[in-house]
Amino acid sequence: MLTPPEQQQELDSQAFRFLEYLEVERDASPRTLETYRRSLSLFVRWMGGRFEGWDACRASDFREWLYSALEQELKPSTIRLRFSALRSLYEYLMRREGLSASPLAELSLPKPGQRLPVHLSLPQMEALLALPMQLPPDKKSPAWLPYRDAAILELFYSCGMRLSELVSLNADSLRPGENCLRVLGKGRKVRLIPVGDYAREALERYRDMAGPEGNGPLFLSRLGRRMSCRSVQLMLDKYLRCSDIPFHISPHKLRHTFATHMLDAGADLRAVQELLGHASLSTTQIYTHVTKARMREVYSQAHPRAHWEAEDE
Repeated sequence: MLTPPEQQQELDSQAFRFLEYLEVERDASPRTLETYRRSLSLFVRWMGGRFEGWDACRASDFREWLYSALEQELKPSTIRLRFSALRSLYEYLMRREGLSASPLAELSLPKPGQRLPVHLSLPQMEALLALPMQLPPDKKSPAWLPYRDAAILELFYSCGMRLSELVSLNADSLRPGENCLRVLGKGRKVRLIPVGDYAREALERYRDMAGPEGNGPLFLSRLGRRMSCRSVQLMLDKYLRCSDIPFHISPHKLRHTFATHMLDAGADLRAVQELLGHASLSTTQIYTHVTKARMREVYSQAHPRAHWEAEDE
């Protein structure tokens, strides 16, 4: 038998009646009951003091919880299972307790097997980029170290390159006065990536101070050797600990951020494919996880016959 509501700290009487209905009328298994109870409890716990009952929850609350789950990189199957419990609860409330509509009706969930890329918002990215020059310098480290870190972060965001591509860069990969970086990608294919002004200026400041030369490594460790992939991740972890970003970020997620921000700003999908060095367009298409509102906005701005509503008003 289910424990009474007073012993289920996060659940109210509506949720308890729903679980009782599943157990008694639907003959749900103990495992299903526990899974549903846990899913409902997790949502209520996440809402905290904002939770005022299931009939008071809004679509925006569940959308935020979905984004939170995606940022935690939960499996789509786990996310869908949690929302299955919530949908079943609202179906029960509409059928048995007179609720007029479900706030989950318009919510789209990730498809089974699909892992959506987690990315930083623009304010989060800008705050991260500023950190190397804001933190107090380590007196035991070379004076050029924060300039190196700033250049690395700027290049990740400006170029969307892979971690392996960044650490393999040589000092002559971007020559003075040039705006394109020579990158050795997968399959040892060389591609040219445009470098934005912020990244180029950050790179020039670092090179002036650290002095990497010729075909030697561009990004140097404290000992003057080529940085490893692990040392770049540790560097990023250091700045994440000093930031307000609520989830873990890898260099690959900075690549996700580059692609997502480009597409959100209206970049052509095939152009982003070339910049990322994807062999197949289908690989790039995972970044097109824009909201319905964003799609309507793009349509309204781009289609010549899309402005009839505004003209009629």
